[in-house]
Amino acid sequence: MAQDAGMFTVPQTVGSVLCCKCGIPMAPNAANMCVACLRSEVDITEGLQKHVIISHCPECDCYLQPPRTWIKAQLESKELLTFCVKRLKNLNRVRLVNAEFIWTEPHSKRIKVKLKVQKEVLNGAILEQSYVVEYVQQDHMCDSCSRVQANPDQWVAAVQLRQHVTHRRTFFYLEQLILKHDAAARAIRIKQMDQGIDFFFGNRSHAVKFVEFVGKVAPVRSRHDKQLVSHDPKSNNFNYKYTFSVEISPICREDLICLPPKVAVSLGNLGPLVICTKVTNSIALLDPLTLRHCFLDADQYWRSSFKSLLTSRQLVEYIVLDVEVVSSEVNVGGSKYVLADAQVARVSDFGKNDTIFSIRTHLGHLLNPGDYALGYDLYSANNNDMELDKYKGLVLPETILIKKSYEEKRLRKRSKPRSWKLKSLDMEVDDSKGRTDQEKMNKEYEEFLRDLEENPELRFNISLYRNKDYQPSEMASVTDGEDVPSVPLDELLADLDLKSDDGEGDDSMRE
Repeated sequence: MAQDAGMFTVPQTVGSVLCCKCGIPMAPNAANMCVACLRSEVDITEGLQKHVIISHCPECDCYLQPPRTWIKAQLESKELLTFCVKRLKNLNRVRLVNAEFIWTEPHSKRIKVKLKVQKEVLNGAILEQSYVVEYVQQDHMCDSCSRVQANPDQWVAAVQLRQHVTHRRTFFYLEQLILKHDAAARAIRIKQMDQGIDFFFGNRSHAVKFVEFVGKVAPVRSRHDKQLVSHDPKSNNFNYKYTFSVEISPICREDLICLPPKVAVSLGNLGPLVICTKVTNSIALLDPLTLRHCFLDADQYWRSSFKSLLTSRQLVEYIVLDVEVVSSEVNVGGSKYVLADAQVARVSDFGKNDTIFSIRTHLGHLLNPGDYALGYDLYSANNNDMELDKYKGLVLPETILIKKSYEEKRLRKRSKPRSWKLKSLDMEVDDSKGRTDQEKMNKEYEEFLRDLEENPELRFNISLYRNKDYQPSEMASVTDGEDVPSVPLDELLADLDLKSDDGEGDDSMRE
């Protein structure tokens, strides 16, 4: 400003003084001493802790925050750094500027943290200094881990999850939901049973939270009970073991259902023959002949429960001879359906007879002449259903198609690995089962994987991971089926492997 006005200005220079101790030139400060001499005179880290002993649980990788709180933290994480800083006493004497880890061997039982602090010293001068704090880990198991190590059966609450059906497809899907939402993280033990899974928890509140989660993803009903384990009359303390019995609805996706007359009337004379298209915390029912649909929540179902007329294990393969669309596309619960008249024949009848069925189907948008489809054979089925006998004069359709079949095209891809895989719970399996039961379970799991490939809605709520061992072939486009459903690569997650080299981990992977 003064230069623009043509005025004379005196240039300002920063003066220097000599240190009163060593005599070197330096910028003036309140103490008139250089930084080296000031540090030799004053140590601001005096009285601060340099060595701290912390308790570490080797089983669950938790650290003890006195008096009784256990904090889970990984090495060199923000949580562990916060925990280490809070364990230091007398840190309020100085101002903390920065904190960072110094690398140590993971097996050394040592954690080193470099701290940078500031403090006002002689005549108002501010001194900044760094120092290292060494934390020594002492292994000490937490209460829950020590209880498990002493006796794995020493649980407080158990959740018995059951579904009274002849297959395990529901539990395969439920297992993936549990893994995605980490609902069974507090379970101390998981055991696979004949018609379900048992979950054991060390706290009743953890079991209640798990039961609430299952109620949000499946139509269930539950009841609970408790058993007295011990009683202290002096302090009036009672120790109980709690058991939660959770039953999942036996209605599964793709099941054919004959609705009871009262239920059909309450749903606006729906059906009575309907198919289950989707199962969440409610059951989606669709009339394949009229495309009318409804949703039953858990309370409505258990108020007047019913069973399936035919299940997916009784599906029969058909070949489509002709298709004629009779209605426009209809969106039902996020899925598209088109009503069509079709002529089909059983694949098993080829070369034996010329039986052709003229039916109405809801799969007009998927089927073309020459395609294969899976459906229920009501023409030759022997149905002993009490609800079906209540309908007098009801004419049953000869066949009800459920879904398109890709079995013939999959034969070309047989024995080829998938580009994706699933995680599985670390559960105890009963080894006493025979080879037949294991083959049956493997077949059901393979059918579940195929359902995931065919149905994008089914895999929307679960996590699929890339298969590192998968190597696509250059001739895949020539040898593989062109129309076989598969999982797009953009839907797959990268498997973050945090396990050690010995292969230990909570969850295993299945292809």
